[in-house]
Amino acid sequence: MYLFYAPDIAQTPVLPEEESNHCVQVLRRTAGDEIQVTDGVGNLYHCVITNPHRKHCEVRIERVETPVPLHEGHIHICIAPTKNIDRTEWAIEKCVEMGVDEITLLLCDHSERKTVNIDRLQKILVSAAKQSLKTRFPILHPMTKMTDLQIAGDRFIAHCIEGYKASDNKYALQQCVQRGHATTVLIGAEGDFSPAEVEWALANGYKPVSLGAARLRTETAAIVACHTVVLINE
Repeated sequence: MYLFYAPDIAQTPVLPEEESNHCVQVLRRTAGDEIQVTDGVGNLYHCVITNPHRKHCEVRIERVETPVPLHEGHIHICIAPTKNIDRTEWAIEKCVEMGVDEITLLLCDHSERKTVNIDRLQKILVSAAKQSLKTRFPILHPMTKMTDLQIAGDRFIAHCIEGYKASDNKYALQQCVQRGHATTVLIGAEGDFSPAEVEWALANGYKPVSLGAARLRTETAAIVACHTVVLINE
């Protein structure tokens, strides 16, 4: 099964140019073929191709489904982009495959990368969502300072500052996540969060958590956090 993406399909039953080209030129779909299309907000459209044009493939919608979400709650991962952007792209791809609902790119005190190509990251997100047959695509937020975050629900910060006064109060993330709750986990830069950032997080309702005994790379930490929350909510 291949899933196509057309955000406006309910109003305009035509695949976007890139999707049309892939459908007609690459996959060799033709008139009368059945395809499945999502609008990215939770709906699955069962369609029949009526005009297999490589730039604007027209379809007829036969029926619409709204699949049940694969997990409960709402999973939000905030990650500081790595100096090597390939690692961040990989983390986003894997988090999307697992079922993350929202991703925010963090600008931290120790961030070595302060800008990103948000359009490229959005394309990677869409590709991963289609590949893993998601009908509801995650929200991707641009670079955001921690102090500008306004997040409700259960909030956690995964820092690894040795000897920090709050470290003794850290619990394993899997012990803190509550099934069905909106859950946000902050993952810092390659140099970790600064003490000032941890202070801010604790003062604003974030609980310090551990992702295990091993010291993890930023992108690995994001994936571990996402996977932990997803498993508890499945």
